[in-house]
Amino acid sequence: MSFTVPAEWAPHKAMWLGFPSHAELWEDDLEPAQAEVAALARALAGPGGERVRLMTGSDAGEAVARALLGDAAGIEIVPGRFGDIWLRDTGPIFADGRAHAFRFNGWGGKYALEHDDTVAAQIATAAGAPLVANDFILEGGAVDHDGIGTVLTTGQCLLNRNRNPGWTEAVAETALAASLGARKVLWLGEGLRNDHTDGHVDNLARFVAPSTVAIPVAWGRGDPNAEAFDDAARRLAGMTDADGNGLKVIRIPSPGWIDGDDGPIPASHMNFLIANRAVIVPIYEDRPGEFAVEVLKQVFPDRTVIGLPSVAILTGGGSFHCITQQEPA
Repeated sequence: MSFTVPAEWAPHKAMWLGFPSHAELWEDDLEPAQAEVAALARALAGPGGERVRLMTGSDAGEAVARALLGDAAGIEIVPGRFGDIWLRDTGPIFADGRAHAFRFNGWGGKYALEHDDTVAAQIATAAGAPLVANDFILEGGAVDHDGIGTVLTTGQCLLNRNRNPGWTEAVAETALAASLGARKVLWLGEGLRNDHTDGHVDNLARFVAPSTVAIPVAWGRGDPNAEAFDDAARRLAGMTDADGNGLKVIRIPSPGWIDGDDGPIPASHMNFLIANRAVIVPIYEDRPGEFAVEVLKQVFPDRTVIGLPSVAILTGGGSFHCITQQEPA
């Protein structure tokens, strides 16, 4: 059966969203992260025009979610079990009415958490979608799709020996063609510094329209990812999509250097989420992010662009795109 993964801007039947549920993982950031996810859920169900299916990972998490959002219109709380909230990576990729699942090994063996390897099957069952199991390791945040079979990815992640040892670009392209209908794979190099995902593309470069890719531009002195941003932009400037069209590259301001315990945290406005009627942009620390929001308003004139705090969520290593997965209409 021939199919391609729809672009994120295509209509959605639902938006799956993970709710922070484990105090031992989030510690002092648990309640702030829960509040940020609740705000995201409300934005998605309101101006975003989404049916939000909020997946909780424990009984305690479910109780808090119901207290915060139980009466909110457009939000359905779905009890489940997961190690943590990163549904983009542990959940399935929906296409052609099916839920396409992949093996998950905790981002190269870094974080082995109970139940994460069952999330894709849980979501497929709750969605009533046939599950298609693929026997190789892939996280949803490692690939981005334009709806015609062009896939963006990074060699740092997809060819990493901690995922599928022995993979080359040719082997990976064959696997993506068979599993996700990829007609052409666009290879970028390194992702963000200190990103425990080993360079997921959804922090670096995103399709925002046909033949159009958004990439950050360094902000402030000492942006730790300036070289990676510029390298990605240079590569894409010489590439074409699966239909042979040249790519337009749009540069969006980076949040710049944000301190973490071991150097800069991989904060990125590229981790925005495209909803049915809105684009939700993560904002970090005291950085208002107004420049990124203003650029994205020009990119998405038919959607409301909303900036929301993602300070506590970022302490877990990701942001809005990482904790969601769209289910196409």
